[in-house]
Amino acid sequence: MKIEDLRKIREKTEKEMVLRDGKARIKVVVGMGTSGIAAGARETLKTLLDEVAKRELHDIIVSQAGERGLSSSEPIVTIYEAGKPTIVYGNVSIDIARKIVAAHLVNGNPVSDSVIEVNS
Repeated sequence: MKIEDLRKIREKTEKEMVLRDGKARIKVVVGMGTSGIAAGARETLKTLLDEVAKRELHDIIVSQAGERGLSSSEPIVTIYEAGKPTIVYGNVSIDIARKIVAAHLVNGNPVSDSVIEVNS
């Protein structure tokens, strides 16, 4: 998968996400720095975008960020949800990304065995 392919997927998904009142319920951020990309963050990002689109989760935004300084835990995914602690997941493979969407984003249950940090 090339960067241009990911860019097209992201643009398509963003166009399809008509968020209520212009606000997202949840923001998902994938670390796409050098170590994240080397560890598979492109595939993680694509999986998250595909799962959110497939489930028609229009109140969730998936975006990218740079390095967090946790290269041994890449790919890293951070979940921001209003009124709840920020959850940081580490070593997020394609399978774990699917679990995050199903358990955390849809049902509100963080995938505890993949959580590396919780911030209030």
